[in-house]
Amino acid sequence: METESENKLSVGKLAILTGTLIILIFVIYYTIMSLLAPGRKMDALKEEYTPKIDEKKVIDERIYTDSAYLRLFHDRAFLQSRIAMAESDSIYLTLNISDSTANLEISGVAVNMARMSEIKVSKMLMEGNDNIIMSMLSRPFIISGSIATIKKEPLMVSLAPKDTSEYKPDIMPDTSLTEPVSIILHMTNGTRIYICQEEDEDKDRGALFAFDMKEKVYNTLNNINSVLKFKVPEYHPYIKIKMPRADVKMIYRAIPLYGEIGIYR
Repeated sequence: METESENKLSVGKLAILTGTLIILIFVIYYTIMSLLAPGRKMDALKEEYTPKIDEKKVIDERIYTDSAYLRLFHDRAFLQSRIAMAESDSIYLTLNISDSTANLEISGVAVNMARMSEIKVSKMLMEGNDNIIMSMLSRPFIISGSIATIKKEPLMVSLAPKDTSEYKPDIMPDTSLTEPVSIILHMTNGTRIYICQEEDEDKDRGALFAFDMKEKVYNTLNNINSVLKFKVPEYHPYIKIKMPRADVKMIYRAIPLYGEIGIYR
């Protein structure tokens, strides 16, 4: 009996040890694949956005370290993006990371300006190869999809009266006036822009945390699915900003479903 019990105990320990080892190997493998993701994304950006250089022109590479040249380089990229968006005759959004402002514009004219109280930008967009990133920013970012804690259009419900004498408007109010507001904009170039309200109220924290966790779980599951297929997970450069709730709501509802965004770094 003792020998049989010892054998069962040994088998149990072996199973636990094997399971632990498998989990550890997977965690290491997942971590390595995740670390490769930013490099793979940067290679894709290089392939798509590397500017063509005239081999006949000799360029003094010292200008790439000149602050005045770099500022003009950034200004030109932003202006190219704004010009392209202004030609569309549609409302669009510009994010000026340098001076912490977000503007809704139509044909180059700002119709609403919001102040961003907090900004976080992925290292790739801030410290990546200037030629590639500026080439990327010289084109409008196009929204491919979005998710939010509020509806894109407020729901308004009205009951039709039997006749004009009984007319009484019965309208469902826009609950987003008090609901927590957070949105995630997915761009066609793989970038994601997160815009969240800056108001930190107790009643909002639970809903915002649940919204944030839902998105993180979704991304993690997608990454695990890629890793299990022996593929490097897709890396998404990001811009995370906070601003007043009213401005977040206005921006989300003002820009078209597949609207455009210009970014100044």
